[in-house]
Order: sequence, then structure tokens, then C-alpha cells
Amino acid sequence: MRYDVVIIGGGVTGCAIARELMRYRVRAVLIEKDCDVGCGTSKANSGIIHGSTHFVPGTLKWRLGWAGNQQWGRLSEELGFGFARIGDLTVAFGEDEVDQLREFQWRCERSGVPRGELWGPERVRAEEPNLSGAVVGALFCPTTGVVNPYEACFSLIESARRNGLELRVDNPVLGIRADENGLWVQTEHELINSRFVVNAAGLYADRVAEMAGAANFTITPRKGEEYLLDKRLQGIVSRIIYPCPSSTSKGVLVIPTFDGTVMVGPTAEEVDDREDLSTTATGAEHVFSKVGRLVPGISERDCIAEFAGLRAVSDTEDFVIGATTVPGFINAAGIQSPGLTAAPAIAEFVIGVLETEGLALEPNEEFLPGIEKPVQVAALTTRERQDLAATDPSFAQVVCRCELVTRGEVLDSIQRGARTLDGLKFRTRAGMGRCQGAFCSLRCMQLLSDSLGLPFAAITKRGEGSWLVIDREDLERRSGEPAP
Repeated sequence: MRYDVVIIGGGVTGCAIARELMRYRVRAVLIEKDCDVGCGTSKANSGIIHGSTHFVPGTLKWRLGWAGNQQWGRLSEELGFGFARIGDLTVAFGEDEVDQLREFQWRCERSGVPRGELWGPERVRAEEPNLSGAVVGALFCPTTGVVNPYEACFSLIESARRNGLELRVDNPVLGIRADENGLWVQTEHELINSRFVVNAAGLYADRVAEMAGAANFTITPRKGEEYLLDKRLQGIVSRIIYPCPSSTSKGVLVIPTFDGTVMVGPTAEEVDDREDLSTTATGAEHVFSKVGRLVPGISERDCIAEFAGLRAVSDTEDFVIGATTVPGFINAAGIQSPGLTAAPAIAEFVIGVLETEGLALEPNEEFLPGIEKPVQVAALTTRERQDLAATDPSFAQVVCRCELVTRGEVLDSIQRGARTLDGLKFRTRAGMGRCQGAFCSLRCMQLLSDSLGLPFAAITKRGEGSWLVIDREDLERRSGEPAP
């Protein structure tokens, strides 16, 4: 089967490129090695739409970061995922750091970004009374926002599929070769022929480029540990709080997420293992010691969940986007922070590269920019919940008590593509609350089993190798003894 474009990688970059590509009459397929889109770096992302304060002028990050920032409001309206511009504060604890804030303010002016405001200690305490009394100033950036990155991935890919994209998950790429008929992508399940291949493979982008004979960069994973806090701390800060950054990291942040919970982190540690998602006691100690300096009211006792993500850092420390020496093979690699922010602009940039390389872009007059927004019962008024339940009783049956997720929401997310517990969790928030799924996991597993026609024991947390229960007969067969 011959395609115009194959996209390798279903993170936010690949999903954004896929949706943008569907604005044109092209035949395209996205290939993802995991069981769902958004399962890698995008899932374990801080969810910040950066306001460009910290970007270095002249880099692709700077050029595409601000352009992408401006598009998230429109995307949120079209696709129905959560997004809010809450602004950020970069705080200073001494006059040397105040000088650094003035440098950032100058960068904003040079970049054409709305000028950040320098606040003195009185204004800081009036606006954010829970910050440390040792803060002597701050730079306020109003254009920073927060988004649910996994929700954005799901919405982008749903829109792309409704407009003609084909999607293959659980389908890792094993090899790529080029001949007079274009590029041939060998996956675990099929051989795909295409005129163009877009390499948006995240942590594995350098290896995919090597498969194609276009290796001219390397990727080093940089691990960041993050910690989610109890909802009782909602409102302890109203903006994202940054320390003054270092040369390799923006530091440990305090992040009010779109859903109201507060997240702290990340660490920044270069690792060798591209699958190392472990959290550590050392990481927690580091994060909470730094956070305590920013917001003394936060402690490690407030943590209800922890996770780690890996960022795909190229040896250029910038995005690697563009055509290569292999005709038809296009890189969209090295997409670390501000990759989420820049994703819509990266998509447009890649489409431009494809056109320059010879892809005819005939507008798709039937392109539908919007999708129906999923119902979120927790966000409704009491009256709206009553009216909805009267129309469909499944929206009156609570599955997850912590996040107030109903059976109707779970069934809708399965219809939209959820196949695992994590697929439900990141589409509905079932399992994200204080009990971390102790109440709702079995209920969600049963709904997945019934809806998908799968045995209960076949339901996984996040795909192959993450089974949660074992069939009684299988257990007896393995042990040679009667199951308890």
C-alpha cells in the first residue's frame, strides 16, 4: 500500500503534524510503537505552554516556541481540551537574580513577545501571598498557559482520523530503506511504502534516522521526576512559579495544572536508558527542598503520586527539523522543552518542508477543524448534571469518586479509542485522584472488558506486559496447583 506521507511517532509533535497534514488531500498514516498516542514524553510532560521568556533568540526553539504559543487558544476551542493562560512568575532571591530577570525582559522585547512586568517584593506578596518572604522580585509573563498534554494528543489524533488519517498503534518500526519507488518502512506487522517519511520518533528519533541512513545527530534522554500534590493545596499559587533557571534546566517549578491540582518538579538528569521512568528518593528530596524554598507551605507529605518523563535532547540542544540527505526523509527530532508549546508551529514548519521537497498540497475542502468535546461531569453545574442524567442514566453512575467520573464518560472514552486503564485515566481522569485508582480500577477494567469483548484478564494498564490480573485457570496451569 503506497502513501504520500508516513509519520513515525505519536507524541504531541506527530499528532499535530498529522492533523495539519489532513488539511490537504494526501494519503497519510501515523505509526506508533506503543498501544496509544501520547504514551511517551508527551504523557509525562509538565503541561506548560511557555510564554517565551526563557528562550534563546535565534534558535528554532525561540522561533517556533512563540509561534506555537499563539495557537493553543484556537486549538483548544476547536478540539475541546482544557487550556488556560494563567501566566508565570520567575522569582529572584537576590539582586544578581533581579539582573537576570531584566535580561529575560529584554529578550521578550527583542522577540516581539508582550513585555514582561518586573514586580517588586510588595507586588509579589500581594499577588502570591504563599511565596517565600525571601523573594525580592519577580518577572511576570502573562502569555504562559497550562494544558493537559495527553488530552491534547488524543484530540489532535481524533481530529486527524476524522479527516482521513490512518493510525497504526502497537507497531514499532524495525527498518527503513530507500529505492526508486520511494521509502519503505518495515514495522513489526507490515511493510509500508511512502513518498515521504516524517521522523517524529522522540527518544528514538536518532535511531530511526540511522535506519534511513540519515544519522547526523544523537539523542540523550534527560529524565525529569514530577510530583502531584493533594487537591487540598489547590489555589496555594495561581501562576506557574519558576526560580531563575540554569544553563540546562528551568529548575524546579510549582505548577497549578488546568484541572486544579498542583504539580512540582521536574528534576533534570541525563540517563542512558531510554525506558528509565523510575522515580527516586534522591529526586523527591531534591524537588521538595527546592519547592520549599519557593513555597514554604508545600511539603513531601502533600504528594499523592509521582512519575518521571524522559525528554529527547539532541546534541545540538535545539530542535532538529528539516529535510535530510535521504530524499523524502524529514526530521522532526530533538523536540524537548518547549516542544509542547511549539507543536502547532512545528507542524506548520514540517508541512512547509514537505511542500518544498515536492509534496503537492491541494487543500482538503472537506476538512473539519472541530470535534465533539467529551462530557466532563465534574465541570458541570448541579442542574446540568441532573439534566444530563435524565437524558442518559449512565452519567449518573459514578465510577471514580475522587475525580467524579461517571460510567457514561468511561464508555465515551472507550468509543473514542481507549483500550487500557491508562487510556481511560488520561482521557477521563479516572484513577488520578487521591486514592490513585483503588476504588475505580476494577470498575474501569470491567467496562473495558464488556465494551471491547475481551476477557477480564486481558485488560492491561498500558499495553503488552502490564497485565493487572491473571486468569484462574492460567494460574493453575502455571503453578500446577489449585488456585486460592
